[in-house]
Amino acid sequence: MTLLSLLVHLAGFVAPAFGVGWLLWAGLRIRRKGRPGFGGAMQLSLLWVVGVGVLLAGLVFFGRDGKIATYAALVLAQGTLAWWLRGR
Repeated sequence: MTLLSLLVHLAGFVAPAFGVGWLLWAGLRIRRKGRPGFGGAMQLSLLWVVGVGVLLAGLVFFGRDGKIATYAALVLAQGTLAWWLRGR
């Protein structure tokens, strides 16, 4: 596998976490809410780290990528974090 091929595979693996993270972050920005001390870049970074962590856990647990249960856990984990970051 070439380096370019590896990078394309990694980008495809983390794309769902980044996509869901961007959408949730945009929702936080529109509502202009958030916990004190958490800037926009920190919120986005936290959403991305949690999302990639869930995808990695799903890969380890199921032994393969792309399971619907992993994507459901991704949405649940990032959504819960966005709710917490919003300040509820």
